Amino acid sequence: MSEAFDAGMAVRAINLRKTFPSPAGGGLHALNNISLDIRSGELTALVGPDGAGKTTLMRMMAGLLPADSGSLVVLGEDVLRHPQKVQDRISYMPQRFGLYEDLSIQENLDLYADLHGVPDEFRRKRFARLLAMTDLANFTSRTAGKLSGGMKQKLGLACTLVRLLDLLLLDEPSVGVDPLSRRDLWRIVMQLVREEQLCVVVSTAYMDEAEQCANVFVMHEGNLLASGSPSSLRERVRGLTFSVHPGPTQSTRALQTKLLDATREVIDAIPRAGGVNFIRSWESTDREMKKLLGNLEVKPREATFEDAFMMALATQRERRVTSFARNFEAVCLRPVETERPAIRVENLVRRFADFTAVASTSFSVSRGEIFGLLGPNGAGKTTTFRMLCGLLAATSGFLEVAGMNLRTARAQARARIGYVSQKFALYGNLSVRENLAFFGGVYGLRGKKLKERIAQVMEQFQLMPTAKSGFLPGGYKQRLAMAVALIHEPEILFLDEPTSGIDPLARRAFWRTITALAQTGVTVVITTHFMEEAEYCDRIAIQDAGKMLALGTPEEVRKSCSDDENIDMDDAFIAIVEHARSLKATPQKETE
Repeated sequence: MSEAFDAGMAVRAINLRKTFPSPAGGGLHALNNISLDIRSGELTALVGPDGAGKTTLMRMMAGLLPADSGSLVVLGEDVLRHPQKVQDRISYMPQRFGLYEDLSIQENLDLYADLHGVPDEFRRKRFARLLAMTDLANFTSRTAGKLSGGMKQKLGLACTLVRLLDLLLLDEPSVGVDPLSRRDLWRIVMQLVREEQLCVVVSTAYMDEAEQCANVFVMHEGNLLASGSPSSLRERVRGLTFSVHPGPTQSTRALQTKLLDATREVIDAIPRAGGVNFIRSWESTDREMKKLLGNLEVKPREATFEDAFMMALATQRERRVTSFARNFEAVCLRPVETERPAIRVENLVRRFADFTAVASTSFSVSRGEIFGLLGPNGAGKTTTFRMLCGLLAATSGFLEVAGMNLRTARAQARARIGYVSQKFALYGNLSVRENLAFFGGVYGLRGKKLKERIAQVMEQFQLMPTAKSGFLPGGYKQRLAMAVALIHEPEILFLDEPTSGIDPLARRAFWRTITALAQTGVTVVITTHFMEEAEYCDRIAIQDAGKMLALGTPEEVRKSCSDDENIDMDDAFIAIVEHARSLKATPQKETE
């Protein structure tokens, strides 16, 4: 053990540097002279945009990646010199944890206990505790491949905890997980910190999760921008956070766009509870704000950690969100003028053997509408999506997309839609331009038209043509997937959890793009686990266990479950799902 090490510190990094070769040539500074202390027995968060260096830092803490220079001491040991001593006392849960999908819950736990040499007597008590904490005790015989996303994450967490630890590293554990499962995961983490005095370091794209931590480190492009408790970081935006509701003839999205475009006066603006929450810049004057907002009533509000995060990244926001959105809006897709709904669904049913994934669902989506399809993991959203895209046949019911009956004209309908899946599904060994050329050809584009569309979407999404797709950061992979989906100028765009795992900065840019698309007449259908993103939608539907629970505007859905005008969509979603589950005779956990 290092004599100079403070026993109260779980991690101490001094001038830590790590550089990787850049696909464009030269070096990419993943960590640039990072120095930080993480205290024992506390919950600490790493937050930052894609490419900030969070995962690199975690891998170095786990002894999986050596530093180029600087020092890193974990649990009193120099990680570079003694990685095994560190690894014997920690567990690391990466973004894609290696569950064995053909093994049951119990078999996965047994396997990880065997790998770590956990004694039989200890593991029996440990397994009982872990299964109780994760609510998995009734499903130990179920294979991991048949678990929902939330249950998989809980099993992954349980597998990392089969032995007693001094440090737990969690790299974005709640990516792709619905709000109920996210709540369960964090209940488990907080319980571990409280009862076992476990030191937990978590990277997250959810700012409300970071707000629950004792300390937060804000990173950007390998640099440490800010650190401290969430309350101390919120002090940086004290007196600068406000809310405003649109006028009678103005939409919430239009008001948000107006505020975001006022880059001198406004740092950030997001839809919330029927209005817009915004951060006023230090440089703005009362006169300027009056000119910007007119007679709209502006109310002060309590700052959140997300406000503090966006303030820390204010300069980057201005460059990445505003310029990106304007660049996109400069090239409009063709509008479609018709009164006919873009999508019409009547009594849609999909069964798998004796399991009903979608039960008698009906709704319609208008041209140019942004329609949100929400629900917990296993709710039937992706199944509904696949049927709408013509990738999966319905068991029964009527389904019309872009004026085409999917039972009789599936191929014709597919030519008029774009689709972005949950996971990056392009060719990683091809460049950006090569992917665009290939998929443009698949959609029937040729010659001059194909070259024009490739040039247009690369400009819209600020993509480097020669960059290898597999080496792109997460946010840029998402941009490329969007560019591919839009290259043939579809009438309807299907987006299946497109913002999963990307930071608030990238989500802002993404939604500016979606808003611009809808204004050109493109219909957008989207699933998301970020409930605040439902506020961007014109209407939303909430599903669970294949059944429709709520349908309407975000305001109508919020009002349906509470008289509190300030209720946010996260709370509304949980209330609606839990109420529906409470009415069932059998516990919903068995079908989660």
